[in-house]
Amino acid sequence: MRAFFGPLEDDGSIPAHQQTRVSAFLMSAHGALARQLATALPGSVRSGWQVELHSQFCREIEILSLIARATAWVPDPTLPFLFWQWESAWLPHSVEGVTDGEQSFLIDLAAFGHALHSVIRPAALLPEDFPQTDPFALAMRRVEFESVRLMQAQILFLKGPELVPVRDAVAAAVERRHAQVREVWNGMLAGIEIEPSGRHLLVPVVKSAVADGAPTGAAAKAR
Repeated sequence: MRAFFGPLEDDGSIPAHQQTRVSAFLMSAHGALARQLATALPGSVRSGWQVELHSQFCREIEILSLIARATAWVPDPTLPFLFWQWESAWLPHSVEGVTDGEQSFLIDLAAFGHALHSVIRPAALLPEDFPQTDPFALAMRRVEFESVRLMQAQILFLKGPELVPVRDAVAAAVERRHAQVREVWNGMLAGIEIEPSGRHLLVPVVKSAVADGAPTGAAAKAR
């Protein structure tokens, strides 16, 4: 098991099978988030949070397009099974303690987005001093950079005044999504012989950040 991508190919590039597995995972997760955001988008924008929702949807589409174009794809016979496993994990969940169906969906959506953007650090998989000009490396760094920005908007919604009456339910939903994303991400890394470690995870103090409005430590700068 290694801490980073590798061993590198003769030309210094990241092995294509590792690029394929990580990119497939990211496209599954970000694709699921984009679909859920599209479901939540109104026909016309009439409030500030709807503007932010539209912005997040557009950023997710940009992330998906970048990953698809920057990856050296190769056949991976395990992907059909893995996709089924990943897609099942991303399905919306009702939030216990929240009776309003729309509010429950939005809380889980924001919790899923917050987990995806704060837990996963694809740039941390790059070897030390890996070339800045490599397309795949640039894509992984860009995904991580954009995730930090998107996460902040999700935090603002999750600790917003309209969710004060269900604050404990919100914190529990975020913690559950974090644990779920972390487990699936770790399993994917183990499948390509990369040792899951704290370097590849950002574990914010979720409950205090959501319940008390404390700043999260997850907004580390992308490499």
